[in-house]
Amino acid sequence: MDLSQIKMVVTDMDGTLLNSKHEVSPRFFEIFEELKKKNIAFVAASGRQYHSMVDKLETIKNEILVIAENGALIKQQEKTLLTTTINQSEVHRILDTVRPLDNVHPVLCSQNTAYVGGDSNEFLDMLREYYSEFQIVEDQKQVVDDVLKIAIYHFESSEEHIYPHVKHLEGELKVKVSGANWVDISDLNAHKGYALKKVMDEFQIAPNEIMVFGDYNNDLEMLELSDFSFAMANAHPNVLKTAKFRTDSNDNFGVERILEKLL
Repeated sequence: MDLSQIKMVVTDMDGTLLNSKHEVSPRFFEIFEELKKKNIAFVAASGRQYHSMVDKLETIKNEILVIAENGALIKQQEKTLLTTTINQSEVHRILDTVRPLDNVHPVLCSQNTAYVGGDSNEFLDMLREYYSEFQIVEDQKQVVDDVLKIAIYHFESSEEHIYPHVKHLEGELKVKVSGANWVDISDLNAHKGYALKKVMDEFQIAPNEIMVFGDYNNDLEMLELSDFSFAMANAHPNVLKTAKFRTDSNDNFGVERILEKLL
């Protein structure tokens, strides 16, 4: 595995760079400084909200590129490079589809905040881990802000309790099981692969010059863009099948171990 041409490193957050406690290891920040010395760019790519991502990467937030909301938003420092929104009629259609379901919690994600219902304190407590900025609204259909993504949560299993009810939207919208508890719905072009391809084109990065790490289905398109794609040991079977290489789990410093080899 010849990594001498690598110019950019891209990693997902939850289940990949973050451990099971949603923490970034101190070792990663040390490695980041070494990557900088070698002029290797770093991109964080997540289904998370931008504000939540930079909270985790506070000390380096002004030195990295951020792909947030599953590719619907790209930011570098305070500069917005791309936003891809969902048509408001589609937002209402999705809400009408998921509202009748039991124990399902939709989140309308905009560039600066998110909009949620206030009917479950348990859900709101959990939400604070993923959303640094959100507002509780009486009726999400009254939200007029541009929506980048609708993230839908179920406490037990998104694949079992949400996905079958929204699967019919595929083809018109991008529907992704993005975690054990989350399904994300966005515009067809709002995914990590589309966003990363924009970044690669902008910075003239070839497939053999980029290293990509992921663990879940919302990482598949961006993994396909790289000759050096890595699935975490804890990854979804689809990711294990798609990635060209494997590394250790997120709790066993899978990203850091490969970056140390790169350095």
